[in-house]
Amino acid sequence: MSWIVRMIVVLPALAALAGLLARRQRLLAAGIAIGTSAYVAVLAFIQWVAPARTADIESIGHLSTGSLQVPLHLLSDRLSGLVALVVAVVVLAIQVFTAWYLRDDPRYGQFAATVSLFASGMLLLVQASDLVLILVGWEIMGWCSWLLIGHDSERPEARRAAYKAFVVTRVADIGMVVGLVALAVRAGSTDLITVLTASGHDTALTVGLVGVIIGVAGKSGLIPFHDWLPDAMEGPTPASALIHAATMVAAGSYVIARLFSLYASHDGARTLLAVLASATMVYAALLAFAQTDLKRMLAYSTLSQIAIMLSALAAAPRDIGFAPAMSHLVGHAFFKALLFLGAGWLSVLAGATALAALRGRLHGRGALRWSMALGLAALAGVPPLIGFFTKDTVIDAALEGATSGGGARAWLVVIALFVTVVLTAAYCARAWLLLDTPLATTEPRAGTDDLAMSAHPTTAVHPTTTEPVAEEEIAVVTAADTADDAEVERVHAHGHAPITLAAALSVAVLAATTVFGTLLLTSLSGAIHVGLFTALLSVLLVVGAAYAVWTLSDRGRRDVADRVPGHVRDAAVRGFGADTAYVGVGRAVTAVARLVVALDRDVVDAYPRATVVAARGLGQAGERSHRGVPSLSLLALLAGVVVIAVLGVTAWR
Repeated sequence: MSWIVRMIVVLPALAALAGLLARRQRLLAAGIAIGTSAYVAVLAFIQWVAPARTADIESIGHLSTGSLQVPLHLLSDRLSGLVALVVAVVVLAIQVFTAWYLRDDPRYGQFAATVSLFASGMLLLVQASDLVLILVGWEIMGWCSWLLIGHDSERPEARRAAYKAFVVTRVADIGMVVGLVALAVRAGSTDLITVLTASGHDTALTVGLVGVIIGVAGKSGLIPFHDWLPDAMEGPTPASALIHAATMVAAGSYVIARLFSLYASHDGARTLLAVLASATMVYAALLAFAQTDLKRMLAYSTLSQIAIMLSALAAAPRDIGFAPAMSHLVGHAFFKALLFLGAGWLSVLAGATALAALRGRLHGRGALRWSMALGLAALAGVPPLIGFFTKDTVIDAALEGATSGGGARAWLVVIALFVTVVLTAAYCARAWLLLDTPLATTEPRAGTDDLAMSAHPTTAVHPTTTEPVAEEEIAVVTAADTADDAEVERVHAHGHAPITLAAALSVAVLAATTVFGTLLLTSLSGAIHVGLFTALLSVLLVVGAAYAVWTLSDRGRRDVADRVPGHVRDAAVRGFGADTAYVGVGRAVTAVARLVVALDRDVVDAYPRATVVAARGLGQAGERSHRGVPSLSLLALLAGVVVIAVLGVTAWR
């Protein structure tokens, strides 16, 4: 088992290096990326089905740091085996899909290699039993996300989104580093087991747990770090699927799950987590409902779903543990990867990701239509799909926490969860009606930027203005409903060949895991626990929300979001000015930095420079007062001194 765990971490990193060297040979680069991902998935499956026992595994040996113990060990148990399998399967599906999706991209080799390195970072974090290794995996993913989001580096929007993601997560990572250092100092070791069993130093524990929450808030997009994630949609769709499904944004939930026993004994840290998660899940779900772009809707959905995972860690009783959160992590990985790859497939047909351009494009699409239907239904929590079981497990755990002494913190989570159930069902129903209902003769208002047919199908346009849809655009969209599917793919693929069998199968596999993935969760104790009351209430809320959307949209003939007042919806599409706030903070930091430089230059350094200036002035004054030519008296004086010296020496003799 030891060599399997090591290979799961090392092989993707080696594949990244080999793929980078072979980047100019597209078939070889694809073979390395896909072949390695498949082999890692097999190894992860072996780890998962292995006998249930915890194994402490050495990696590269002990790191000598004086009194601080840094063993750098790996950990194999049921949780790491399950999450590693999910990550490996999702990464394999993404690599297969990417080989078709970016088939005409000259930088496909670099992209595939970066995905492999990204996977290595996530798998290292999953298998790590050491805080240093957790931090290394965490940082690898942050760097790779910058590369993937900015893959289309010739586009200013992609570059800005990449830098925004990097800066925002870097700022939050200060908290993560401080938190992990505090926990390591408190325990005298970076070993995870030692950290969990250490006692004393309550201040260090508080600093550590709060610092980790800040770092997780940055990577997972909790308020106030949430706005970078929707802008990350400027990257290619496979990159969005990777970041949003089973890797970076979900990594924070896994880290806190590993530290759950510490959080369970610290009410202050859990209260902070509960407030951030509750606010984020409701706020992001509201924004998702108003979006005019499919990828941005899915991005806000991710923010809401990640907050659901973290809310379980904030409200679940100690005896229930982290299993409900990890259950939803697994379910979300499958159906969100399915939705993003399905959105990528659909965007190739339409040449855009705007909902106005995608209107009715799922109608009559067979496998794609059913895949998107399953993904949206699982996201909404429709039984018997995996999303229903995982979401209800979280709700049931939070409710049990609220009724067993969890106090206001747990009740806040419970209320936010039920509100989010309604909002999630609403925006999923809206998306399905828009994507599957053929366009009528007129279309409600939509962002003009959304109507632009992007030259690159992965482009996610950030809408800025609103006006009626042009008749020419309606003709483009409705043409898909009157032509043969194969012919539509040829006409509207914008340089892409019809989808390959392998890419279609990758989407089908994710659809299958969305239906049957609940079986995987049976290997993790407490991962599935559906309460009768919460299940019935959730189903009623989902059905009610979907029916309300169907009714208010005139049975799908119009966009229900158009009933929102125009100025409110436009502000929601822009994220209610969060980006402007980020820019304001950046300018404030820059202004403070300039002030510090000015104070350092003009105040702190003023006294040393004043002495230099004074000495220089005195020297220049003396130089000007001196004639520069020796006088006769001075020469005579020097000659007399020499004569006296000579006579003195002579007379002495």
